[in-house]
Amino acid sequence: KLASEHGTPLYVYSAKTIRDHYCRLDEALAGLDHRVCFAMKANSNLAVLALLAREGAGFDIVSGGELFRVLKAGGRADACTFAGVGKTREEIEYALGQGVYSFNVESEPELEFINEVAGAMGRKAPVALRVNPDVDAQTHKYISTGKSHNKFGIGIDRILGVYAAAAKLPHLKIRGIQTHIGSQILETKPFVEALGKLVPIVEELKSLYGLEFFSIGGGVGIIYHGTLESGAPDWWKRAEADGGRRIAFDDYAQAVVPLLKPLGLKILLEPGRSLVGNAGAMLAGVVYVKRTPAKTFVITDAGMNDLIRPALYEGHHEIVPLKEPAADAPRGPVDVVGPVCESGDFFAQDRDLPSVKAGDRLALLSAGAYGFVMASNYNSRRLPAEILVDGDKAEVVRERQSWDDLIAGEKLPG
Repeated sequence: KLASEHGTPLYVYSAKTIRDHYCRLDEALAGLDHRVCFAMKANSNLAVLALLAREGAGFDIVSGGELFRVLKAGGRADACTFAGVGKTREEIEYALGQGVYSFNVESEPELEFINEVAGAMGRKAPVALRVNPDVDAQTHKYISTGKSHNKFGIGIDRILGVYAAAAKLPHLKIRGIQTHIGSQILETKPFVEALGKLVPIVEELKSLYGLEFFSIGGGVGIIYHGTLESGAPDWWKRAEADGGRRIAFDDYAQAVVPLLKPLGLKILLEPGRSLVGNAGAMLAGVVYVKRTPAKTFVITDAGMNDLIRPALYEGHHEIVPLKEPAADAPRGPVDVVGPVCESGDFFAQDRDLPSVKAGDRLALLSAGAYGFVMASNYNSRRLPAEILVDGDKAEVVRERQSWDDLIAGEKLPG
């Protein structure tokens, strides 16, 4: 119904699922003094942010623009941690002016720069240094952040010295310490390994500088292969060898809470994908089915500009027809591709799917994180609309771009 009313491509999110995931994580950590700060780079739609703000979430931001969005959605700057390796003067000034809770500092030059900016403003900037524990999260190389060769954070072997230097800078207030080892992690072992390395250092830093918090980042993975829906047909429930795994929030809490509770610090978490990833789907229409001697291509009206994960990360998304096919419907291997003029414009290759025809519609599942938020106007394609379903209501929370929107802000010379 939504695809018919609003057209495709179309993003659709479940408010109930987002609330449920937030509450499950929050409740699993009830034994800790904690705050869940949603990593909004996963999905920055104002309606999603407002929903989480109403539940009591803070936010993990990585730009001045993300802070602006939080404030427009009704969130608070003093519940935001500001991460990222390249904060500009404008962004630091804006965040300080709004009263951001803490800057997660990624390098010595950034530490000195924030001190300089804060001094010019006559303020003290709250900071936490991001420590890189050199732990392999066993995830895709593009979303691994905790190894020594990654661009993020300060090496664990140097962190005590950098804190000592920070303590001498007059316009900084040391508020905490932060770490994050990567994304889409499917077992608790890397988290436990990182905390095993960091807890003694955090205890020492707390005694030296009176830390208020320890932010342990995010990274809990979700299911992309198969489905949690027990009533789904077998062709939907297909789970590949490593794909049906995930960490339940209760298991995650059981692994990390015993290590964290003795610290007596506020614990911040920065989940993104695990709150919204399985709460969204992207709908696409089948434009043509192209058969060649080598391949069958299902060509859709959605492209890599709408959902780039398969092209960028080799990311997997389950693909299902919106109308369930008959049990005896033919099926076979197809490439599901888009109209963008790139060979990398595909959503699946050699995927075993039920037969479809032009005019049918497909859902690409688990698209609530790193979906629309990474979309672009490549090939001068308009950005899709976004819908938030809440109970029996379905609201447009972002309108589909118009042709005029494509050239807004551009000018012909002379």
